[in-house]
Amino acid sequence: MLTFNSIDVETANADRASICQIGIVHVREGRIEDQWQTLVNPEDWFDPWNVSIHGIEENDVRHSPTIPEVRDELRDRLHGSVLISHTSFDRVAFERAMVRYDLETLRVTWLDSAKIARRAWPERYGQKGYGLSSIAKDLEISFRHHDALEDARAAAEIVLRACDSTEIDIEGWLRRVDRPIFTLSPGELSGKREGNEEGALFGETILFTGALSIPRRKAADMAADAGCNVVNTVSNKVTMLVVGIQDESKLKGYQKSSKHRKVEEFIEKGVDIQILSESDFSGLMGADL
Repeated sequence: MLTFNSIDVETANADRASICQIGIVHVREGRIEDQWQTLVNPEDWFDPWNVSIHGIEENDVRHSPTIPEVRDELRDRLHGSVLISHTSFDRVAFERAMVRYDLETLRVTWLDSAKIARRAWPERYGQKGYGLSSIAKDLEISFRHHDALEDARAAAEIVLRACDSTEIDIEGWLRRVDRPIFTLSPGELSGKREGNEEGALFGETILFTGALSIPRRKAADMAADAGCNVVNTVSNKVTMLVVGIQDESKLKGYQKSSKHRKVEEFIEKGVDIQILSESDFSGLMGADL
């Protein structure tokens, strides 16, 4: 399942309840289908430092709705959904704003895109560099930072990239973010392995997609022992793709995974890549180990 909402807010001052802009992005089956944004009158003062960040001034929101006046819109758009925010800032902002106005809190399931990115790419963001602008720059996601709608869209794009890279859906991430970032070594967690130089398949680079009958970690260890470098992203260095059983709910309407489709694009361009079933892989490992 790749259906969720993403949200971001800007505030007038250091009090997180002083929301002055809200941006919401709706993702359905892996695609951005709708978005909504509004300026908000926080009924509070504007700190010049905050204004220098987002550019929203008191005069800009003088005739804008207050939080109680947008509460129904928020409930209609978000009630019962998985709601993405990058770090806890936006969640805390809404919680404090609802308390300020004595309103019922949003009934949503919050999911932190920073936590997702740190676990999807632990070697890059596990310990640092997991700010929204840093990740977006690395992933070549263009956006205008500190505009609530643009930030919400960037967070949504990061989650979609993480789901695509790891083949973990939203339900899976809801479970995964509660576990430590480094449950394994960074190399094991990312799925990468260096091939055994004495192995019969040394020099091959292998990539897996889909579910195998054995744990992916075990398959990666087998391939590395046989000499293969094991990677988790598609490039022209890949020489073998092992295709397991595909979960249709993760394919976004396609018949094949994104990794499988990208490999086929490389093959059409003349790159020599073998596409193997799990039984082909097992036979190869049995023959060479």
